[in-house]
Amino acid sequence: MTAAAAAASTDARPTPSADRDLLPTADGQFSPTVDRDLPPTTGRELTSTTDRDSVPADGRPLALAAGRHLPSAIGWRLTPTGTDARFRGLAAVDRRTAWAAGSRGTVLRTTDGGRSWRNVSPPGAEGLEFRDVEAFDARRAVVLAIGEGEASRVLRTEDGGATWTESFRNTDPRAFYDCMTFFDPRNGLAMSDPVDGRYRILSTRDGGRSWRVLPTAGMPEALPGEAGFAASGQCLVSAGSRDVWLATGGAATARVLHSADRGLTWTVTASPIPAGDPARGVFGLAFRDRTHGIAVGGDYRKDQPSPEAAAVTADAGRTWRPSAAPPPAYRSGVAWLPYGRTAALAVGPTGTDLTIDGGRTWRTVDTGSYDTVDCTPDGSCWASGEQGRIARLGLR
Repeated sequence: MTAAAAAASTDARPTPSADRDLLPTADGQFSPTVDRDLPPTTGRELTSTTDRDSVPADGRPLALAAGRHLPSAIGWRLTPTGTDARFRGLAAVDRRTAWAAGSRGTVLRTTDGGRSWRNVSPPGAEGLEFRDVEAFDARRAVVLAIGEGEASRVLRTEDGGATWTESFRNTDPRAFYDCMTFFDPRNGLAMSDPVDGRYRILSTRDGGRSWRVLPTAGMPEALPGEAGFAASGQCLVSAGSRDVWLATGGAATARVLHSADRGLTWTVTASPIPAGDPARGVFGLAFRDRTHGIAVGGDYRKDQPSPEAAAVTADAGRTWRPSAAPPPAYRSGVAWLPYGRTAALAVGPTGTDLTIDGGRTWRTVDTGSYDTVDCTPDGSCWASGEQGRIARLGLR
């Protein structure tokens, strides 16, 4: 992998970690409003046919008790970011607080539900490509910069981005870090593309203040050409206190690795998402608990089809089955909606898809361009992507 391929610029090679720079797409047709008193949006709504009256009024939390229905009409509402950076890293904390990390070392934070965003980028980070951010509250966050060698770094803030501390800088030119995840505010992992034939896992036990490389004895061998995709901050995800999953592509088979002991030992399973090309594989994962998960991906090249772009598991990733009606195109990000146990959103450069049956069937509900999506327990969902796009899910 090359540093140039990792940056959102030219010379992007069609490798898994080179979706690090996906091919750009035209602006989506969906143009949500910033607030409900502005003109209505022009795009299609995310809709359900159930229980309109059970939903709070617009602008209030969207969380519904388990077992209750989806809102009847919800949709993305763009928020004013004041930048054209591409945000592949997104961490939604609650209905008021979210962080976004992206190109040119840009980090944004909102504490008012997206009405305004503050640029809290680390000083001197303009040459870095942030592809993941994990936030614990309005003050504490960790960001991951991707790239070969010293381009891969981890920075941490404890004061809302007023100051940043670099807590890890990769010194191995063979390593290329893609994603990270946290089990809780203290324990987290980051993953690198294979080094000496195995994925490299970085571990922290102090909230990202310090990191150590874990032993590789429990890591299966990588396939030839296999790597992770730094496309949405979702190639490494966790659920609960110990379970973590790693998504792969670029090889003959797109696989998902699972660890039940915070990255010490791993099992690996083939997914039905097509691979066999450096531009294809699993790009994003989401687990609503330690057993039920969704994988999305496909071929990130805009002129290539992406059949079977989603798969589901109900046994912690031991087996995966393709969605009966998958998204119609490549999708890079996925998140479970906080409206029950069977609804989720998948996003990509050509649109957003909704499932209300746990990932078995999907339908396109928006044609705007987003790279990643994240939801919070109190009912807030956010999406981000190219041209400074950050949107919040709201009621109609």
